[in-house]
Amino acid sequence: MTKDVLISVTGTQFSTENIGEPVEIVTNGSYYKKNNKHYVIYDEMIEGMNVTTKNMLKFDDKGFNLIRTGDVNTNMVFEENKRNITNYSTPFGSLVIGLDASKIDVTENKEEIKVDIDYAIDINYEHLADCKIKLSVKAVR
Repeated sequence: MTKDVLISVTGTQFSTENIGEPVEIVTNGSYYKKNNKHYVIYDEMIEGMNVTTKNMLKFDDKGFNLIRTGDVNTNMVFEENKRNITNYSTPFGSLVIGLDASKIDVTENKEEIKVDIDYAIDINYEHLADCKIKLSVKAVR
């Protein structure tokens, strides 16, 4: 895998009433591997705001971390069949978020890494939705 990568992150929420519209981010970033863990780093513009949030994805086949810093700050930890709680801080206030991942699949080859995560999310200890994250990291030539 090259250092320069094209990143696609798609998130979908499923509630009892409906399936939400997928939210997709496609951007350039950087990639490296250290101590058998994958690291993906990219910047994201928050919709409706003129600020950039730095994102670092750190993962292997056992777990996935999404670390965001800037106007939004959090360290979201996904571990299969384990519930993790984190704070999600925004300029408008903080939320307590619970994440309960039921599936984390990582597949990789020389040109691309794919990650699929199925999880339940709760906010302030109230179940919000079942969700999916699909990540694709492709080498840029």
